[in-house]
Amino acid sequence: MPPESWSLYTLMLRSRLFEEAVAGLWRDGLISGEMHLGTGEEAVIAGVVSQLRDGDAMALDHRGTAALLMRGVDPVLIVRELLGRPDGLCGGAGGHMHLFSREHLAASSGIVGAAGPTAAGFALAAQYLHPGSIAVAFFGDGAMNQGMLMEAMNLAAAWSLPVLFVCKDDGWAITTRSEGMTGGDLSARARGLGVPAVEVDGLDASAVWEASRAAIARARSGLGPTFLHARCVHDEGHFLGFQLIRIVRDPLREMPGVAVPLTRSFVHPGGAALRERLEGLGGVLTAVLSTLRDPRRDPVNDPVRRARLALQTDPARLQELEDQADREIGHLFATALADVAS
Repeated sequence: MPPESWSLYTLMLRSRLFEEAVAGLWRDGLISGEMHLGTGEEAVIAGVVSQLRDGDAMALDHRGTAALLMRGVDPVLIVRELLGRPDGLCGGAGGHMHLFSREHLAASSGIVGAAGPTAAGFALAAQYLHPGSIAVAFFGDGAMNQGMLMEAMNLAAAWSLPVLFVCKDDGWAITTRSEGMTGGDLSARARGLGVPAVEVDGLDASAVWEASRAAIARARSGLGPTFLHARCVHDEGHFLGFQLIRIVRDPLREMPGVAVPLTRSFVHPGGAALRERLEGLGGVLTAVLSTLRDPRRDPVNDPVRRARLALQTDPARLQELEDQADREIGHLFATALADVAS
């Protein structure tokens, strides 16, 4: 039987609050570089990670924070790592895209598709050294066009490696629609490599739990890998601060920074022909209008909100759980930042 909805919601809520606090640090300039959040993936991660046990391994992509938190990695060490501190999880050298925990057999990489061969390596070791243990690879749909991921899936099928390949499909490859650059069906592609494929609603944690349960049991029993195709929505787009989403959320503040230079380039006497300028302007407007209709803006596509709706029959318990999670996240960030300040 799946864990109760309260347990899954607690994992998801804690992850969401943590990443929202990370976003605040990034906006305040305390975290440098790009920031790729996993907000919107919580149901996929919770449904799978809640079933892992000691000895299981995780190969993560550049959105590995939620999986590490749910696996039990010290969140204060993660915060310190994101701040670039030498007392961080990886000595301040990994940042948010290259987080590792030897204790938890967890490794992340910013190289697209790298989770595949990493998980295959974990699984091969488990097959020989710890029978019954498995490895999980988390990656996006864009990674399905990387050769090393395809090679890892082929090897896992040929050697019956205990791997669960989890594709978190949000329909985008950075800022390009996946349908415009990916041929065929992803599940059919996996089956073509000899890996059974399962489709699941990645916004429903219980559905993910049920879909991955059989796949995990199959891997533990030595019957080989499974491909889990979970459709989800990235709330913040590919990276935090994605400009089109900023424009839609706060047009009065963001549009002048786009409209003014566009207008200047449009009326400038030199440069491209008027037809080309009109085409460029039309492309910008189309992108903005498309974002207005983007599923990332629809609350119904928020997995944390969806999980919460099912628990509103007990408002007192729900409020207590949320207050406790909020206090916990606030305390751990205060601890991490206090150490930094000292």
